[in-house]
Amino acid sequence: MALGLPNRRVIALDGDGALLMNLCGLPTIMRKSPKNLIHVVFDNGIYESSGGTKTATTAGVDFAAVAKGVGIKNAFAANSVEEFKQLFIDAMNRSEHTFICAKVEPGRGEVPPWPWPDVENKYRFTRYVEQTEGISILQARIPGSWKKG
Repeated sequence: MALGLPNRRVIALDGDGALLMNLCGLPTIMRKSPKNLIHVVFDNGIYESSGGTKTATTAGVDFAAVAKGVGIKNAFAANSVEEFKQLFIDAMNRSEHTFICAKVEPGRGEVPPWPWPDVENKYRFTRYVEQTEGISILQARIPGSWKKG
């Protein structure tokens, strides 16, 4: 998204479990190094979706060090709300890709039900980007217009 919308600030919110399941994303992001991307990882030390199994971060995996190790220059760790706030403000004022790992406590808050199914949510987001950017992402295809070959 950051590469496709270079004039917009893109903030990616991630979890420790999701990042561990797709560590190859960090070197890929580093290679492209979008100046408009802030990648925030909330590290609560557990896989929420599988019932709270501990992640490797509880055994010492340091995402900021991993990010630096793959070449992400602006990679930071926040261990408090104050640290996170300052790092995020700094990232917003910087025109460079920034990675922030924020240590957070595990836990779930009450979340009201989402009014739309996941697929509709994707389309609502896409339509919003199309309208605000004046671009076409999803183009209607007319039956029979597919190129054969």
